[in-house]
Amino acid sequence: MFINKKRDIFVIAEIGHNHMGKLDVAYKLIEAAKRCGADAVKFQKRDNKSLYTKTFYDSPYDNANSYGPTYGRHREYLEFNYKQYSLLKKFAKKLGIYLFATPFDFKSVKFLKKLKMPCYKIASADLINLPLQKEIAKTGKPVILSTGGGTFEDIDRAVKNILKINKNLTVLHCTASYPADFKDMNLSVIKKLKDKYKKITIGLSDHENGIDAGVLAYMLGARVFEKHFTLNRANKGTDHAFSLEPVGLEKFIRNINRVKILLGSPNKKLLKSEKKPLYKMRKSIVAAKNLSKGQKLISSDITFKSPAEGLEPYKTNIVLGKKLKKDLKKDDYILKKYLK
Repeated sequence: MFINKKRDIFVIAEIGHNHMGKLDVAYKLIEAAKRCGADAVKFQKRDNKSLYTKTFYDSPYDNANSYGPTYGRHREYLEFNYKQYSLLKKFAKKLGIYLFATPFDFKSVKFLKKLKMPCYKIASADLINLPLQKEIAKTGKPVILSTGGGTFEDIDRAVKNILKINKNLTVLHCTASYPADFKDMNLSVIKKLKDKYKKITIGLSDHENGIDAGVLAYMLGARVFEKHFTLNRANKGTDHAFSLEPVGLEKFIRNINRVKILLGSPNKKLLKSEKKPLYKMRKSIVAAKNLSKGQKLISSDITFKSPAEGLEPYKTNIVLGKKLKKDLKKDDYILKKYLK
């Protein structure tokens, strides 16, 4: 994918049809995603009349989220044409964010290929659609495969099918429910995918209604993250309610980026940032009372007090039994140079 040495994650803000068929909303979503730190925005492309049977296309779709009286008309309302996609792609390029889409049918692959998309996403629903996978793989562009609803057998079949044609493949663990209940996330699958496909980048298509899964997925080896994105979760449409608003997406990306920093170095040592607070809190070996020159020190002669300017408490073995070279007052540090 487009992961580089400076940043080892790639975050996709899944706009889907959360633009509600409005170009101005799509612009705002792209701009907001860039501002949140996303690397890419993703849309969905359907040639509805070739994708659905006539009966399904013409089936009534009368509900609060409908943009048309039938399912087909509803879907048509949410599609952008070639000119609109060209404008959106140009806008994204200007902002410095990738824009691509998921094609759901052969005509949509051709449509997106004409637009010279930088990569292609295969939806979970097409994990078992080998012919469409082949058509997408033949574009020669990076392919991202979602695996919701599939078994390891389904995933292996699809991976082999794509790799025969195109070696630039990313596989995303996914739970294809919207939203996905946290008990159905099964993030442990990521580790199995990492073990099975050692040369393939593994990621997470996250439909859980929150921001916690990304961090856990990163810990398990995920490096590409897809999250549904909206400007307002209360907007009309089925996807808005489980999508992240800008504040949520920003935190989602921030938290994942923090993991590598939080893990830090396995080398355990006193850090520069710890020196000042520990100076006040750590203790030194000091005189428990006034002590005289030549006095042989015993345990009742010493105690331990802050700040940390003298010998550390664990060094009592080099103090006890030694004679003093000088008089010390109560609370004076007992230093090596004062001992015979």
